[in-house]
Amino acid sequence: MKKVLHTPLGAALLNMLVAYMVMMLSRVAFFMENWATFAPYMSWDLFWLALRGALKFDTSALLYLNSVYLALTLLPLHIKERPSFYQTMRWLYVITNGVGVAANLVDAVYFQFSGRRTVASVFSQFSNEDSLTSIIGIELLRHWYLVVTFIVLIAILWRCFTKPRQTNHYSWRYYVLQTLSLLLAILLAVAGIRGSFRHGTHPLSIINANQYVNRPIEAAVVLNTPFTIIRTLDKKPFDIPNYFPSDQLTAIYSPIHSHPVIDSLSRSGRNVVVLIVESMGKEYIGAFNRELDGGTYRGYMPFIDSLVTKSYTFAYSYANGRSSIDAMPSALAGLPMMNESYFLTPAATNDVHGLAAMLDSLGYTTAFFHGANNLSMGFSGFARVIGYQRYYGRDQYCQSNRHGGMNDWDGWWAIWDEPFLQYMLDEIEQLPQPFLATAFTASSHHPFHVPEQYADSLVEEGNHPMHKCVRYTDMALRRFFARASHEPWFGNTVFVLVADHTNHATHQEYMTDLGVYSIPIIFYTPDGSLPPAMRTDVIAQQTDVMPTLLHLVGNTAPYLAFGCDLLATPAADTWAVSYNNGIYQLVQGDLFIQFDGQRIKAVYRFKEDPLLQHNLVGSLPQEAELANLLKGIIQQYMTRLSENRLLP
Repeated sequence: MKKVLHTPLGAALLNMLVAYMVMMLSRVAFFMENWATFAPYMSWDLFWLALRGALKFDTSALLYLNSVYLALTLLPLHIKERPSFYQTMRWLYVITNGVGVAANLVDAVYFQFSGRRTVASVFSQFSNEDSLTSIIGIELLRHWYLVVTFIVLIAILWRCFTKPRQTNHYSWRYYVLQTLSLLLAILLAVAGIRGSFRHGTHPLSIINANQYVNRPIEAAVVLNTPFTIIRTLDKKPFDIPNYFPSDQLTAIYSPIHSHPVIDSLSRSGRNVVVLIVESMGKEYIGAFNRELDGGTYRGYMPFIDSLVTKSYTFAYSYANGRSSIDAMPSALAGLPMMNESYFLTPAATNDVHGLAAMLDSLGYTTAFFHGANNLSMGFSGFARVIGYQRYYGRDQYCQSNRHGGMNDWDGWWAIWDEPFLQYMLDEIEQLPQPFLATAFTASSHHPFHVPEQYADSLVEEGNHPMHKCVRYTDMALRRFFARASHEPWFGNTVFVLVADHTNHATHQEYMTDLGVYSIPIIFYTPDGSLPPAMRTDVIAQQTDVMPTLLHLVGNTAPYLAFGCDLLATPAADTWAVSYNNGIYQLVQGDLFIQFDGQRIKAVYRFKEDPLLQHNLVGSLPQEAELANLLKGIIQQYMTRLSENRLLP
């Protein structure tokens, strides 16, 4: 046995075992950092099932990471018997596996914002951000224990690296054994990367992780970040399913709104202000959560609470994605996030008629406001694609002599919300009416800072720094509306407030596969033309914002949107869709279903089972109808994006 272990193949196997251990320890760190998300649902049965899946995905990732090391170690060439060769191999082994460990530990923190393991598109998503270095530096200090964990794991890789016993005998047996070892390693590597020895099986993919967990969000525990990044490099985002023939598909679902409804709520010439509020999860607003904490929960956004009492809003409303770049296509163009963020797919160059283009045809002046640098997140480019005539970013803000310029920059992402929203009002005053003015706020965001002058006054009970951030944004919105209410255009304006996505949650209801998408969608007309109401029978989503606004401004032209006009669609026919770690999700009525692309995985009566503890799959007659609706939405979406058919 000792002789075997001292061969190149034996040493390589020992080193791979060490890499397995280190990879698993980094997964433990990931789990511990996200304890509140995973631990309450963990059982011994789920633990062993997830562990089995984790070993399979770690095998694939480690074979990817160590492919060069293994190939060089097992090559049947005696040149590798030089003393310096295995010192080089040690460095290669530690660096490649160290990168994998670092990716896992970074994702332990980033997962709290993305809700999934990082994929390759993250490099495009943040390619234009100029503050990432400072953000990373802050997080290294804040999560120093993960830095220590990284150092310890790297030390294990270095200290436990095994070198084979070198030889000076190069007989034919040496070359035969080395060649056989290499061939055996190739065979095992191919099977390990694919996830199976079986002929005809598909290579291991991200969606396979769901077979080892009970909830899609738990797939992140089974997966590892090196695997998800490697497997999504140059990955085609759209795999067009063929659930239905084209004529049947249109009958099941079509995103074309051919005959927009015009009624007493419609009014041409009405101004529109859309406020996409960073990270304004529904949990932060007391008006949506009166039953929490025994009826004592007050939330952290008192102004929004007061606005809800005057607005048309929904008890069950959802984001279509989990990141900021998902919100703009959803709310402003009716395009939900499926498989990958729309911005990061080839479809980003498609022809699209968003809300701004539709209102432009009605004679509107359109302007988009975002206080980050003008290339941040691709917002300025997408705003132009969907028809916005003007864009106001950090560059334009700093050119204004009425504000503090870069003194109002938060140091990381953007101009603070309070001064930037006041700047937005300055510019709105100059816009010809009717106008569409859209703002994407930025301050209620990691790294959870507020301006120094409010550091003490915004202290609020709560166990997370995010709560202070949303109180600051709430104050900024209150001052925005206080000033706007004195403007002559105010009474002839419809305001929409919608979050881009959720953020840190403290209640289990907002940690479920559905709860992590739960956001407010608020329509407010100061003149009372849209009667205040909290609808409990309607399901609302971000992609409904554009159709509903087009109804309110009296649009008569056909348009495309993967959403409903919430003022004209029967409540029973409203729905919301999302994509969660390889699983498609649909909410309609009182049912929530999860679909893996082939079959229904789960069905819940989410209103009476908010923690999603009772899976009713296979027991409800509505299941087939809901599955067909979801399949129709998926097929229409994938087909139209792939074929550039996003115009009505």
